[in-house]
Amino acid sequence: MKYEPVIGLEIHAELNTKTKMFCGSLNDPRELHPNINICPVCMGHPGTLPVINEEAVKKVIMVGLALGGAIPEFSQFDRKNYFYPDLPKGYQISQYQHPLVQGGALEVLNRKIHITRVHLEEDTGRLIHDKETGATLVDFNRAGVPLMELVTEPDFRTGEEVRAFGEELQKLVRYVGASNADMEKGQMRVEVNISLRPEGQEKFGTKVEIKNINSFKFAADAVNYEIVRQTGVLERGDKVVQETRGWNEHAQESFSQRLKEEAHDYRYFPEPDLPPLHNTFEMVEELRARLPELSAAKRVRLVSEYGIEQNIAEILTREKTFGEYFESVMSELARADQDTPEKPKRNLARTAAALMTGDFLRLIRETSSPLSEILITPENFAELSLYLAEDKISNLTAKEVLEEMMCTGVDPSDFINQKGLWQMSDASDLENIVAHVINENPSAVDALKQGKEAILQFLVGQVMKESRGKANPKMVQEIIRKLII
Repeated sequence: MKYEPVIGLEIHAELNTKTKMFCGSLNDPRELHPNINICPVCMGHPGTLPVINEEAVKKVIMVGLALGGAIPEFSQFDRKNYFYPDLPKGYQISQYQHPLVQGGALEVLNRKIHITRVHLEEDTGRLIHDKETGATLVDFNRAGVPLMELVTEPDFRTGEEVRAFGEELQKLVRYVGASNADMEKGQMRVEVNISLRPEGQEKFGTKVEIKNINSFKFAADAVNYEIVRQTGVLERGDKVVQETRGWNEHAQESFSQRLKEEAHDYRYFPEPDLPPLHNTFEMVEELRARLPELSAAKRVRLVSEYGIEQNIAEILTREKTFGEYFESVMSELARADQDTPEKPKRNLARTAAALMTGDFLRLIRETSSPLSEILITPENFAELSLYLAEDKISNLTAKEVLEEMMCTGVDPSDFINQKGLWQMSDASDLENIVAHVINENPSAVDALKQGKEAILQFLVGQVMKESRGKANPKMVQEIIRKLII
């Protein structure tokens, strides 16, 4: 019997607000000292009262609008009761029956994944396990941090779809400005719900939840593993147990943690210390007007407007600031030559985009520098791109100049003049060098005359060597063909 996987996701993202969800303690994920950003409210001391963080509410609504979800006028917080060592109050303030966002969808891999709900709650503290002593310590800096939870419909069928959705959602929340969504820092976490059913049947199988996965790749790996594991269970004639499992990325396998709780075990009821929320039409429309162009729309526009490749546009739009930098470069190029025809403009765009997603991106990663601290201005980057597109410098020279610009912020023309790096484009000078190379390599010349085209690159390389990398490769090829063929 063949089985069909049915998969849904629960994704948590810590919001990048100034303060915590229900108190004035700082929301600072960079704080390394434990139990610094705490107060009587987020520590659950008796007699304290929570106050709703308006900024967090608006960030969740903006995510919902970006997903095309509905924003109900009425929303309320609920008390979710359970005990865990890193939950100071012994209960969590969350949302259940009346979330901030209902519905919505996100398209990935030509499939529309529907959203059930997006709601707002407070995060728990963090347990730190000391391997030397065997003790478990608790850091409450994270307790009370605003936490957005997004729940999807069970629309996924493969691990590949899970990974694509997670990566696209991560870009969306970053573009909206709701969360930094850094998975390595625990700012975004994934829970996978997966079951198998016989192909052709509508009824779902027994659901297994895999919790707290900190990578979309690991989420995809966990899905693929569970499909194989649950298939094996069913083929043996056994029943899949409804449980919560963890994921061991090193062993590439899931492991049982505990039997799965049902919703009613949490004994939800309306939070008595907080008033309901009334999301007015005017407020929602104001937030809708603040939505930026999202990554999916920007990708389509960059391909259409500048004629760049889809995979290049994908890299340019992974981070909002990176795409904005590229468009600043294109604005500088447009100002440099208002009368440039459309086709050359597209060539300029492709040159700038290739340079940005190649050596420029490599240097950023190697230096671990945020784009805001890079010394290369869009104006200077545009100037360098223009020299490269017009064959005034070689690719090798562009790389050398870019590395110097990254270190010192030097103007590209100043550095090129200082080092004498302009590309040779004078036909008579190049002909003299080509003639010398031809005389020095008679066997290669004979092979080229016999139709062995691969030899052409060898001869071009010899000319580049003689010119110390300054010759224009395109002109060199044309001169070689003129003198030999």
